Amino acid sequence: MKTWMRCVARRVRVRVRVRVRGDAGMTTSEYAVGTIAACGFAAVLYKVVTSGAVSSALQSVVERALDAQF
Repeated sequence: MKTWMRCVARRVRVRVRVRVRGDAGMTTSEYAVGTIAACGFAAVLYKVVTSGAVSSALQSVVERALDAQF
């Protein structure tokens, strides 16, 4: 096999290997951004659940459930 053919064949094999393998997972920066987003969402959810309106609504639901007669 000629030298240039081996070079072309090697490039094709490398490209096929890269495309087949694909992306194996998230990088460290993606994990960091995901963690920060999850913490922000948790903080907003905590504030909503502990607010007066939501707290009283949850309390009334629990009271109605406990007072229900089966």
